[in-house]
Amino acid sequence: MTMNTHAIHDEWIGKQALVKKAANKQLEEIQGIVVDETKNTIHIETEKGIKKVPKKGTTFIIGGKTVQGNKVLVQPEERIKLKV
Repeated sequence: MTMNTHAIHDEWIGKQALVKKAANKQLEEIQGIVVDETKNTIHIETEKGIKKVPKKGTTFIIGGKTVQGNKVLVQPEERIKLKV
């Protein structure tokens, strides 16, 4: 699976997100709206509350684009500078 390089430069807050694959299988298939992002986590608002999902070891679908969490372990404001 390849990452859409434009996805890492997009603003994620307010976009629909789905945890496609995760090291912790209990996190897979969590879906909702991204409400916050840190260097190591993405916070997704679901019907059952806000879930903090680690980026490391996780593949997300955000705004319809695939994002590999291991490649975006930086502050959100630093993602735009990443070269993929």
